[in-house]
Amino acid sequence: MSSLNTTTFSQHPSFLLVGIPGLEKEQFWIAFPFCILYAIAVVGNITLLVFIKTVPSLHEPMYLFVAMLAFTDLVLSTSSVPKMLSIFWLGSREISFPSCLLQLFFIHTFSTVESGVLMAMALDRYVAICYPLRHSSILSVPAVVTLGSLVLVRGLVLVSPVCLLLHRLSFCHNNVISHAYCEHMAVVKLACGDTRVNAIYGLSATFVVVVFDVTLIFVSYTLILRAVLRLPSTEARLKAFSTCASHVCVMLTLYTPSLFTFLTHRFGQSIPHHVHIVVAILYLLLPPVLNPIVYGVRTKQIRARVV
Repeated sequence: MSSLNTTTFSQHPSFLLVGIPGLEKEQFWIAFPFCILYAIAVVGNITLLVFIKTVPSLHEPMYLFVAMLAFTDLVLSTSSVPKMLSIFWLGSREISFPSCLLQLFFIHTFSTVESGVLMAMALDRYVAICYPLRHSSILSVPAVVTLGSLVLVRGLVLVSPVCLLLHRLSFCHNNVISHAYCEHMAVVKLACGDTRVNAIYGLSATFVVVVFDVTLIFVSYTLILRAVLRLPSTEARLKAFSTCASHVCVMLTLYTPSLFTFLTHRFGQSIPHHVHIVVAILYLLLPPVLNPIVYGVRTKQIRARVV
């Protein structure tokens, strides 16, 4: 074990994932609710994908974006949770450098994709409420596919340099990652030498994605709110408010833990480390669990099929 914990110098060593630092004895039991959440996420998102594919009336821009969100959530949770459970239950802490890099790539890429899909959904709601007669022409199926492809390409382009920058680093002395999965800054902190480029690029990429997406979402919903308040019918206003409120709740479940994790890495030294890790795990689990519930329950066709 000591040979794994410390090395004099290694270009690409195997790493040891701690799990939840400070709660190593309790994490066997903590894993059970995480496993239940993961099972709900998998079943819920697969159900959404099947229903959207098989119900012709759901072949609309909004539900195509929901299908993209469901697929993203499946990849995001599956790339991290099974390895976490093996750490918590089996003590299988070791992970090779290529596997760690692959996990990191999928987690950060599809986190970026999820943010982009939520931004696209906000734009869809803006067009649907503010320009209802032009909605089908502006957001046709080819336009939705193009927008989804651009969101995916953006994630790949932004995260690929992160992996290349990590690959050039050398690691020495300590190869224990104080985390439950391979996360960019947690791995960077183990590297020897100058890691300023990695830190600056990671910070810049996250800043660009969050600021750009959140700004567009905020502007979209501000314009939506203004348009909704002008509707003559109280029933129409309540329906529009209800739809937008559910979307805002979904976005908060993604961005709140994401920003907490991001800021804690850099400025939250006073926050207990196990709190940081638990929030980071929930960041990967809560959106995949809540998205199918929110969009499934609120869709009459899906709700009827489930019943």
